[in-house]
Amino acid sequence: MTGLIVDFDPNHTDHTWEEITDGGYIRNHRPDGNTLYVVDICVSPPYRKLGLGKWLMQSMYEVVVHLGLDRLLGGGRMPGYHCYATELSPEAYINKVVAGELNDPVITFLLRCRRTPLAVVHNYLEDEESLNHAVLMEWRNPFKQMPRKN
Repeated sequence: MTGLIVDFDPNHTDHTWEEITDGGYIRNHRPDGNTLYVVDICVSPPYRKLGLGKWLMQSMYEVVVHLGLDRLLGGGRMPGYHCYATELSPEAYINKVVAGELNDPVITFLLRCRRTPLAVVHNYLEDEESLNHAVLMEWRNPFKQMPRKN
């Protein structure tokens, strides 16, 4: 699992993976930022279904609390979206996944980790299955009071 600290404004959610990660080089880490941003999470296939991904996510929540940050944030791929793209917008697809009507391997996992969708980001990263879309998924630090979104 890789992350970096950024200064994130929830009123301006539109960005790409390339922009937020400095092309994957993470030279834009800001120790004075307000958000821990997940760049990548991966569990080797033979070790999936053991709860390791949830454990990794929980450790990041602990980092957010320890550092006094506002949130954990990251763009979740939507690998199941391509199967529904002719009938659903990305937003409608996410609504159905959140409602439990559809299962998406990434978004359903993030929901089980108590992440909540903040916004669909178009052209987030080049990904055929997601048709280049992602969902910003947030976990807010329950120990911080944050101003309401406009």
